[in-house]
Amino acid sequence: MTQNAGGISLHAVDVARGVPAQGMQVELWALSPQRRLVARGPLAANGQLDHPSVRGEGVTAGEHEALFHVGDYLRAHGGPEASPFLEVLPFRFQVRDVTQHVHLPLKFTAWGCALFRGS
Repeated sequence: MTQNAGGISLHAVDVARGVPAQGMQVELWALSPQRRLVARGPLAANGQLDHPSVRGEGVTAGEHEALFHVGDYLRAHGGPEASPFLEVLPFRFQVRDVTQHVHLPLKFTAWGCALFRGS
């Protein structure tokens, strides 16, 4: 059953350039009871994915995975040598209460990242 409350928002900031990661491709997967694509697309000008999953569409309780395609984003903004280390950043997390919003902000450079549950 799909709950239209809570939701999951994906957000990325390129801290080396000091800008939202507009255009970065992201994916959101539900992993239980079986792997299912919930959302996919590029981040908007504000660095967030504009998708109905932000408002809870398709979000169920259980394990999820967000995939941030950092390597492709870095190469698009700095050439082939701009992504010497990171490629796709996976982040697995649990949704226990579908009425609570889960915000996942990613802050990254070509060499590292911080990804956490925000507010």
